[in-house]
Amino acid sequence: MSPKQGFAPKDYYEYTVYPLEGIWDISNEAKAKGIKEFNKDDLVFQLMIRQPRFVTDDFADDVIKRSIKKKPQLQQLLEKAEFRSITDGLSGQMMHLGPYDDEPASFKQMEDHVAEQGYRRTSLTHREIYLSDVRKVEPAKLKTVLRFQAEKL
Repeated sequence: MSPKQGFAPKDYYEYTVYPLEGIWDISNEAKAKGIKEFNKDDLVFQLMIRQPRFVTDDFADDVIKRSIKKKPQLQQLLEKAEFRSITDGLSGQMMHLGPYDDEPASFKQMEDHVAEQGYRRTSLTHREIYLSDVRKVEPAKLKTVLRFQAEKL
């Protein structure tokens, strides 16, 4: 929306907004208890949306400041927003089809496959990329990219 408001970043081009992504892990409390399996009550997450290359730190800061000025009631929430780069590194990945509750079976498939290739999953932390809109797609048809970090055995 920035070009329509008169402040487009350098090298701007029209683009489609990327899908919502989440990084999921178990809480520090669960880790302290030695829990090594997912339980929905122990999950913590960060949500994000990838940005095109023309979005810089300065531009992101400017957008957040403009948004706070326009919607001061959202200031506390907007001040928590971060703009940062994340690199996954060596990973195992697959397309999960179906409800989120069925993801453990897909993770098991992924873990078995990377093990057959001489790798192993490094932690329970994982990324989910939501290709379907849960508000519009029935659970059996949801598409979610699942990814976890791996290392050579």
